[in-house]
Amino acid sequence: MTPQHHLPADIERTSMSIITEELAQRRLEVPPENAAVVKRVIHTTADFDYAQNLHFTPAAVAAGIAAMHEGVTIITDTNMALAGITKPGLAKLGGQAMCFMADPAVAAAAKEAGTTRAVAAMHKAAQEYPRAVLAVGNAPTALLAITEEIENGLRPALVIGVPVGFVNVVESKERLFATCGQYGVPAIVAMGRKGGSNVAAAICNALLYQAAEMLDPKARGWQ
Repeated sequence: MTPQHHLPADIERTSMSIITEELAQRRLEVPPENAAVVKRVIHTTADFDYAQNLHFTPAAVAAGIAAMHEGVTIITDTNMALAGITKPGLAKLGGQAMCFMADPAVAAAAKEAGTTRAVAAMHKAAQEYPRAVLAVGNAPTALLAITEEIENGLRPALVIGVPVGFVNVVESKERLFATCGQYGVPAIVAMGRKGGSNVAAAICNALLYQAAEMLDPKARGWQ
């Protein structure tokens, strides 16, 4: 085997071209406003199901980009998702990303309430960063906590709901998406069982890259 490309920028550009071609071959139509997000997730997972599984409330991507422009705080439900979010993009826009899962206060609150750390972390996020982007890639209980907070008046800048798994995953996503639609909260949700922290980070990065004009890898310093 002789590798076709060696430099990261070449590899990414070629990958995105392949994704665009295969979407057309599979007759999977993606609205232009959502294309960068969908392609970034497919690039991360090599799974074209996301062209159909990712659901967007009206203007969700535009709302996410606007929030990134404003230097929004992104709060994730895992340190893995936190690690995957582009730090140069955050720095360029004056934003920050945080995860409360290892916070001792969150652990204590979860123990006292008899719930998960993910639930306690999202309640903390709602209290301290009510206009954050909430990016959930692992815990369906976090989505249920966010849903409850929205019903009680929380209006985050965007909710990214892409937990992976078999227990309460499908139901929590459907409930969140319906609630976000009802209350006008922008949301991007991967319906069904698929998702993960890598998907949550990929969606954040797609929004950050668009907001910071870094979609082309050359703008990220790659050759």
